[in-house]
Amino acid sequence: MRRFLLGLVLAGMMIPIALWAADAVKEKAATEAAKKWLVLVDQGQYAESWKASSEIFRAAVTSEKWDQALQGVRKPLGKVVSRKVQSTTYTDAAPGAPKGEYVMIQFETAFENKPGAVETVTPMLEKDGKWRVSGYFIK
Repeated sequence: MRRFLLGLVLAGMMIPIALWAADAVKEKAATEAAKKWLVLVDQGQYAESWKASSEIFRAAVTSEKWDQALQGVRKPLGKVVSRKVQSTTYTDAAPGAPKGEYVMIQFETAFENKPGAVETVTPMLEKDGKWRVSGYFIK
């Protein structure tokens, strides 16, 4: 009986570990997608970053409006001096977005003209199995 109970306890411990590991894999894939997307933004390839964004993102803002927003907000910050991941959080719900799989990533970023910025990039897992950015904010 003790072996059976010990087996149940160990099996119960394995479920959270397996879920944590699955979330970690998703967070890693989403972070890589976010970094690739940020390269486009960093290089001023705003139209390309819009094309590489999620379907929800593209439905919410036109390419022209996205370009205007980044010209007005991102471009004045200057070049990226440094950027490192501060946190990643996997979730199945994002504010103002439909149910799905999201990873909220915060980057500690230093720009030429704003050394203490925090960029929040939120990739989502799309139907084709690829992570694409659905949100971008700078503080």
